[in-house]
Amino acid sequence: MSNISELDLQNLRHLIGGFDTTHCKMQAYAKEAEDPQIRQFFEKGARSAMDNKEQLMKFLN
Repeated sequence: MSNISELDLQNLRHLIGGFDTTHCKMQAYAKEAEDPQIRQFFEKGARSAMDNKEQLMKFLN
């Protein structure tokens, strides 16, 4: 891992946790949605949150 400050590491953890929470919530909302367009909207949001989380996780490798 490259040299990363403790503050940057804390910020990454905070952002990763936020995207993880968003992903879980969006999935739950999609599961409960009856309208297909609304379900699709939340599924897209869940995928986006997971993609963002994965991009940030790369900084920890």
